Amino acid sequence: MDTAAAAASAQRRWLLWARRQAAAYLAAAGGGDDGWAASAVSAVRVVVCFLAMAITTAAWAVIMLLLLPWPSQRIRQSNVYGHVTGRMLLWILGNPIKVEGAEHLKTRGIFICNHASPLDIFLVMWLAPTGTVGIAKKEIIWYPLFGQLYVLANHLRIDRSNPAAAIHSMKQVARAVVKNNLSLILFPEGTRSKNGRLLPFKKGFVHAALQTGLPVVPIVVTGTHLAWRNNSVRVRPAPLTVKVLPPIGTGGWEEARVDEHVEAVRSLYACNLPDSQKPLDALAARKSD
Repeated sequence: MDTAAAAASAQRRWLLWARRQAAAYLAAAGGGDDGWAASAVSAVRVVVCFLAMAITTAAWAVIMLLLLPWPSQRIRQSNVYGHVTGRMLLWILGNPIKVEGAEHLKTRGIFICNHASPLDIFLVMWLAPTGTVGIAKKEIIWYPLFGQLYVLANHLRIDRSNPAAAIHSMKQVARAVVKNNLSLILFPEGTRSKNGRLLPFKKGFVHAALQTGLPVVPIVVTGTHLAWRNNSVRVRPAPLTVKVLPPIGTGGWEEARVDEHVEAVRSLYACNLPDSQKPLDALAARKSD
């Protein structure tokens, strides 16, 4: 069997497995995705997730306090927390997950991910390699449990309302990444998409690449906006797919071509997302061809 046929066979097996998982979830919930029983099952899963996260967060908070004199060790230990907690929460919620290109996570780099659901955070917590520092909006400190551990773990925050301060923060981030031999992970859209469609990218990841010389590794996530919809506390059994694209070398990138680099990377997402998540400008361009 050649490589293409093997990949197609594996895809069919995964789809069958995902459908069985979703069917089993709905059967346990009483049949309908919109019924009261399904809502009750989802509520139980969400409550169990919160309790589980409270336990692991409390345990790792103690570890972080013990590691206060060693900032880089706190970052690495927080990655271990993410591997354990992120995978555990995804397992509790019960969504079938397929990961492609996981071998590309073994290199140092600037990992970027599209963002359409709280589930994206669990996914990057689970998948981010040990030695990866996160960067998020400054308001994350107000997220119960997770936000406080995020700050204690020495991950970084930026003020999105102040572009000049944000650029200065990215330069500080780049220096910390190089000094401590770290990787970086962020959501280049800067905020969560409300309907799953890809938003315009901020320039921060390109500035970080220019400062560090690290490759950019795109992580393309699909299905999370259907599993955990905007302004909802209910999680549905939609299959999730994570595709890690090959690292993009940034050695030839130039400061004068920042906008060009941003759009080149964003176009890779547009090519790898389903039509329901492609940005409208990409769909319009395809129809006009």
